[in-house]
Amino acid sequence: MRILVVEDDDRAAAYLVRGLNESGHVADAAYDGVDGLAMALEGIYDALIVDRRLPRMDGLEVVRTLRERGLHTPILMLSAMASTEHRVEGLRAGCDDYLIKPYAFVEVLARLDALLRRADRPSTSGQILTVSKLQLDCATRTATREGRVVILQHRESLILAKLMRHAGQVVTRDMLLESAWDYAFDPNDNVIDKHIYRLRRKLDEGFATSMIRTVAGAGYLLESGGDL
Repeated sequence: MRILVVEDDDRAAAYLVRGLNESGHVADAAYDGVDGLAMALEGIYDALIVDRRLPRMDGLEVVRTLRERGLHTPILMLSAMASTEHRVEGLRAGCDDYLIKPYAFVEVLARLDALLRRADRPSTSGQILTVSKLQLDCATRTATREGRVVILQHRESLILAKLMRHAGQVVTRDMLLESAWDYAFDPNDNVIDKHIYRLRRKLDEGFATSMIRTVAGAGYLLESGGDL
């Protein structure tokens, strides 16, 4: 999953981003409310972690604005303000959950998983995607094609998951980049092509047909039926 952390404390933001990345997510960070709002409105995130007290725009105002503009992405708010009144205020602003500081990172992960399940979005915990005769276990990064098991690298798994969630549709290179790399990554021209090449070699070995089709000038498409 791709997650945005909006946190003005550099150390806290780095702690969350590092932990999320090590847990198999792709995490970006914004350090004030205005930048966080702009990044969230891009609509590329599966969940948001928003600190309540932010410079330039308060966290509550960020959440209210996102909801007013129709963004339904699950939001976990972090705050040292622990009273019942403060928690209720955060939930009424549009947050889906409210976690009091200090927190344990394992609880952040557990709450994110709960939010993603509640929103009917795939979670990395035990989530298995299926398209015809292809399965992908997102937690173990293991793909299975007609009983043949393939172990994938982290970014290969993220790219395949994106293709599977959009099976039968063209997925652009930019969409694949967004699903598997953070904003700090400076891609070269053919990084996606190289990963797709490796995916094809792994998934198509022993089969007469390729599962991933190149759509010239547009991107890639995972066939949703046929001999997969």
